[in-house]
Amino acid sequence: MGLERECDDLFFAQYYPALARAVEIIRGELPDQVRTVGNKMLSGTIEDPVGRYVNLDLCGQSYRIYFEEAGTGIPVLLHHTAGSHGIQWRHLMACRPITDRFRLIAYDLPFHGKSIPPEGCEWWSEPYRLRGAFFRSVPLAFVDALALDRPVFMGCSVGGALALDLAARHAESFRAVIAVEGGLTMDGDLSRPESQAFFHPQVSNQFKGRLMHGLTSPTAPEVYRQETIQTYMSGWPQSFIGDLEYYVNEYDLTERASTIDTQTVAVHIMNGEYDYSGSWEKGEEAHLAIPGSTWTRVERIGHFPMCEDPDRFIDHLLPILATIE
Repeated sequence: MGLERECDDLFFAQYYPALARAVEIIRGELPDQVRTVGNKMLSGTIEDPVGRYVNLDLCGQSYRIYFEEAGTGIPVLLHHTAGSHGIQWRHLMACRPITDRFRLIAYDLPFHGKSIPPEGCEWWSEPYRLRGAFFRSVPLAFVDALALDRPVFMGCSVGGALALDLAARHAESFRAVIAVEGGLTMDGDLSRPESQAFFHPQVSNQFKGRLMHGLTSPTAPEVYRQETIQTYMSGWPQSFIGDLEYYVNEYDLTERASTIDTQTVAVHIMNGEYDYSGSWEKGEEAHLAIPGSTWTRVERIGHFPMCEDPDRFIDHLLPILATIE
């Protein structure tokens, strides 16, 4: 049994937030749904992460990129999901069992968060589209600029795809990759009318945020689910659909997966139960295609594990980090 809709795609996108809310009211709260979490920091507490900017040359242009870091030890580059930014990793940066052993570095992709567009070109004269060559150049430039000794790379969603892409093309630069919600390919069709609603003058950013809410686990703390979608609703509208150009149209590791040398770069894949984008099936398919990789099937988690349910995610991440260490 399922639901079908018969209406104009634009009309559906405009009223989707109201429809989603109506479904939530009809369904009611789940027995194990967590609404709030306790405050973990006392007033006046200064947290560990330190934010800075670094200027990087990427594909012939100079970019001013924002990043935050916390911890000491093995460096870990952290990449956010499509259309979001590095704040998604804030809970890991407050986890002492991680930061006591690993140096976490979370950056904002250009055009995202606090990373501004380049000054040397008329970037506004054409649609923003994320291409693989540019995307891969960002973590590689960080490795060089910060003199990182074969760091770990961990990304989620589009960042999870990038993790496996880097393992296939630049294994020598990383000691391990962790593909959160990763797979060999990602489903989608950006030519369909409903996809254009991600950036449409008659559709608010709330549509995008509510769709992302549907990718989170219904058992995750609601306060963190809402924080996750607030990041989407406050971002540059073009960034999400522009990132999907790589995620949906360009990325395809089907032919390269079996060539990844996991003796050179360890490959770890994690997928959440409630993620219908980077699903369990896609994660297992990637694991079976990459000899020597590991796969963690995380129950009661969705597409944004590090920010929607950080405690549950960290419980599953710590054994992987111990293996890398």
